[in-house]
Amino acid sequence: MHAADGTEVRTQTLPREAESAAIGRRIVHRALEDWALEDLTYAAELVVTELIANAVQHARFACLRVTVRHLEPRLVRVAVTDRSHAEPVLRPHMAYAEEGRGLALVDALTVGWGHDPLPWGKRVWADVGEAT
Repeated sequence: MHAADGTEVRTQTLPREAESAAIGRRIVHRALEDWALEDLTYAAELVVTELIANAVQHARFACLRVTVRHLEPRLVRVAVTDRSHAEPVLRPHMAYAEEGRGLALVDALTVGWGHDPLPWGKRVWADVGEAT
């Protein structure tokens, strides 16, 4: 599938439940395999897991959407869209905290991340690979 700008994209709507993280990892894995970017798989799978976990914990609608987009030869964007307007917050590192480390992990594994406010929610995205 191709986006309006011509980039290759994979997207799927999933239930807002913890079990969707495994499906999200499979979507990412297959996309990167098809695009011959298998070396980005580990980081991209961790990123999608964390983004889905955040949506499961903080959003309140029954579903979310996972999207993987091939932006550049060695760069993919992993995104999770949900119906919450709450902005993601990168918290300071707390050594013994049981929560709040997900975005720090995303920040460490990516060349950049952010969120796009939408009229009905938000899209949280992270770029994995090498930007040119």
